[in-house]
Amino acid sequence: MKRVNAILKAPLYRRCYARLEELERERIFCRHQMTHLLDVARIAYILNMEQDLGLEKEVIYAAAVLHDIGKYAQYEDGTPHEQSGEKIASEILDALLEDAAFSEEEKRMILTAVRGHRRLREDAEPLERLLYTADKASRTCFACPAEGECDWSSDKKNMELKI
Repeated sequence: MKRVNAILKAPLYRRCYARLEELERERIFCRHQMTHLLDVARIAYILNMEQDLGLEKEVIYAAAVLHDIGKYAQYEDGTPHEQSGEKIASEILDALLEDAAFSEEEKRMILTAVRGHRRLREDAEPLERLLYTADKASRTCFACPAEGECDWSSDKKNMELKI
């Protein structure tokens, strides 16, 4: 997981993640910290294996740890976090040293997945679909103490295990 660890150690990633953590410190609803990011990664990787998609583990994990990195901008200025996240993720991926770099095709797949993780396109790519599905499945609404106050519609809430 050398390349994923390089992302997690990247100065821009650390700054954006710290800002998001600060903004969500008192949040009672779903948060976007490492527990969520790794839940998404693990669910996506399991689905990848179950569906025999053949996507590389590090590419899946990279997309997962990057998918909410722009969330702080949504809180601060209203920019949808998939848009700001794609831009930030691109900068992080482009700044990785050669021994931790992703190929151009891997970067394209990761950025497409980050951009598409909130609304599933009809012609979604495999990684994009995995990230979308895993992101939604990662939420444990059935065990959330704030579920009753959440403004998610009942059809969006995970009130039982599905995956």
